[in-house]
Amino acid sequence: MLLYIHGFNSSPFSDKAVMTAQYMAQHHPSLVFHQPQLPNTPKAAMSLLLEYVMAARQANEPLTYIGSSLGGYFASYLAEHYGGRAVLVNPAVRPFELFDEFMGPQFNPYTGEHYQVLPEHKLEVAEFNTAVIRNPDRFLVLLQTGDEVLDYRDALNKYHHCQLRIEAGGDHSFVGYGQHLQTVSHFLHLP
Repeated sequence: MLLYIHGFNSSPFSDKAVMTAQYMAQHHPSLVFHQPQLPNTPKAAMSLLLEYVMAARQANEPLTYIGSSLGGYFASYLAEHYGGRAVLVNPAVRPFELFDEFMGPQFNPYTGEHYQVLPEHKLEVAEFNTAVIRNPDRFLVLLQTGDEVLDYRDALNKYHHCQLRIEAGGDHSFVGYGQHLQTVSHFLHLP
């Protein structure tokens, strides 16, 4: 099973998510691929992700993840606690430190949904922190130094002992992401 985990205020209709789905359908048609729309609260999002993980474990499917931004943070937690390999794209490292700037009303441009970020959501997201990566062999981390949302050096510090691909420039969306999908597939050992 490959679980694609989108970032904050994103969806399975983001450019990276769509590219991933198309690539997997073309190159790995037998792969069990999930790309859910995550609920807006961290606890509900993780609850949904765990449903996929538990179903895959029950079916004896290998666990693999691609996580972008906040999705990378969630993918780190899942790979560390439940096993599997993960590719993280410009991952959030300590999103709970950033939640204050997002408190209040939010709008998801992909889903058209209006919702609120509340103080308890900051505490919820902190519950899924993996302060130390104990299984570095499980991670491939794709970073671009031009990320305007997250400081790539935070991810570099956290994942320094993992496989890293660092590109100068780019932005938070990870410019040229599609060119890395073959590398992603090889790292995840996709069928």
